[in-house]
Amino acid sequence: MRQPHDGRMKIGIAGTGRMGTAIALRLLDRGHQVTVWNRTLDKTATAARAGASVAASPAALAATTGRIITILTNATALQAVYTGVDGLLSVDVRNKLFIEMSTVRGADHRALAPRVDVKGAHFLECPVSGTVQPAREGKLVGFAGGTPVAFAKAQPLLQQLCRRVELIGPMGAGASMKLAVNLLLTVFWQALAEACGLMHEVPMSPERLIELFADTNIGAGILKARGALVAAAIKGEPAGPASFDIDFMRKDLREMLQEAAALGMRLPAAAETLACFDQAAAAGAGKIDATQYPAWWLSSAKCETQPS
Repeated sequence: MRQPHDGRMKIGIAGTGRMGTAIALRLLDRGHQVTVWNRTLDKTATAARAGASVAASPAALAATTGRIITILTNATALQAVYTGVDGLLSVDVRNKLFIEMSTVRGADHRALAPRVDVKGAHFLECPVSGTVQPAREGKLVGFAGGTPVAFAKAQPLLQQLCRRVELIGPMGAGASMKLAVNLLLTVFWQALAEACGLMHEVPMSPERLIELFADTNIGAGILKARGALVAAAIKGEPAGPASFDIDFMRKDLREMLQEAAALGMRLPAAAETLACFDQAAAAGAGKIDATQYPAWWLSSAKCETQPS
């Protein structure tokens, strides 16, 4: 149910994929005036039906709103949306606030920050941890990077989206934290799939298995929140829409490996996980949700070990 909010804001959102749309719906529920833009127009439909206006371009989005959230696919999209001919920075944005939530490398945000600064706007990176449901409920965790001034200016908005948001450090620190968190998450899904494989011949229900995993000293919060979906997938039950699919995890893993290379270090667990996810994508499983991956892995691993 939509709830009026005392500090009604004019908020723009560039990028209405799954997370951008969920954030738009959350802000509409809080009573804000929301305008959205997406390169593919039909992806704005859900937000538009809920009451959001649709901008014709990033420039139009920036011209009509005072706070702009960007949550885009990759660094190439980020540059195009901000600095393109009809981009966000092609209009007067003095004193406006940009909150950049895309999962990219810190270097990408550090390269963009001066372009925003020279236009007289405030810029804060704040990638978030969480999927669609936490976004709808305002329970994301935000990893901010930038100046204390920009962070303070963003707080009234971020507090409506996040159950916890912290200023990690200067520009780039938030992006690094998001990659680090997603490294733990992506490798976890591969480890969970392999752990299920070790138990595959044991006569135990998937529900009981996942519940026991969740209750051990290595039990992750994600299992408490989404373990039922993992068990349902192992049982072969139909899956709902994906909230964090294999292709997105592959993209994030590539970002992590590039960041590690720039730091002169190796990430062997991340590299091997990417190889496994690449195998899944090549087999047509790139769009399945992470909660379905253990079931896919069990089926794939079983086929590979059967004698010819």
